[in-house]
Amino acid sequence: MRVPNLGETELLVPLHDGVFEQPMWQTFLSRLRTAAGARGAAILLRTASDELRFLSGVMAQGWPDPDAMRPGRLYSGEETGCGDLQAVRVAYDERLSVTLAISEPAADARVGGVLSALVPHVQVALRVLAGLERERARSEMSAEAFARLDFGWVSLDAKGIIVDNDTQADRMLRESGLLRRGAYDRLVPSDAAIDRQLTGLLKEFAANPRARPRAINLSHDPWIDILVAPLRLDALAGGKDAVAVVYLRGDRSSSETRAEQLVDLFDLTPSEARMAWSMAQGLSIAEAAQEHGLTIETARNYSKKIYAKTGARGQVDLVRHVLTGVLALA
Repeated sequence: MRVPNLGETELLVPLHDGVFEQPMWQTFLSRLRTAAGARGAAILLRTASDELRFLSGVMAQGWPDPDAMRPGRLYSGEETGCGDLQAVRVAYDERLSVTLAISEPAADARVGGVLSALVPHVQVALRVLAGLERERARSEMSAEAFARLDFGWVSLDAKGIIVDNDTQADRMLRESGLLRRGAYDRLVPSDAAIDRQLTGLLKEFAANPRARPRAINLSHDPWIDILVAPLRLDALAGGKDAVAVVYLRGDRSSSETRAEQLVDLFDLTPSEARMAWSMAQGLSIAEAAQEHGLTIETARNYSKKIYAKTGARGQVDLVRHVLTGVLALA
């Protein structure tokens, strides 16, 4: 068995590709076992929270203990107490390491030289794996934050049949009651007037893909909006005749709950917080005054105090403070 050189495909390519396999490193371990004429080849992957074992063949005498091994040093079976076994431990950092082992190799196989030669390449593979795990963690956190914003999308054909949707939209269709998946998978608003409006928009978008998107409010408490737009992303069509995408934005909290959160966040009084939430939803001062039974003078006085406490320079700035801040994640 010869020591692999840089660029050799027999072992090195499957080693680096192995971080993308499921289970990981199966091709690499199979080739390593065959090349060594061994009974088994194995990788023990240790992370900060887990220990994973990947195997080709059989580890007849058990697994070496990584805690008793110094990184980069080749160990025999006598040293690890695992019979006819050779192993090497490769560490990326204190939280991520790999122990690579070969059990019962052929008598003429230069296993030790191969394992030693593989050490720097295993270190590179671990670096890639660590990077992938960081990106996966970031992606999961971003997905969780996006999910908390309660955005979703549904693509529709000209008849209002659902072509595709994401998981957020699926949840909102089940829970909101304002939109549902009807017979033959048709998207059905609970309000007949909105249903007619949506039907008209789908016909318009089917005839004119350049038509402008339209926003429709479904509910004020909790606040739920949709944006109906002509489909311009082929990926959302699902290979079918989708003509429009409906973006859903729903609030899981009632206006009273949002007002309580605004009290905590900006030290508003309860009356100011209710007024602030209404203004953040786009109501004018006069409309918010009418909604809360206030005089215009009182509402204007509240708005001045709201702007002062939130740091907003006007209603547009207030909307940005409220709807794009941490409150949107609550």
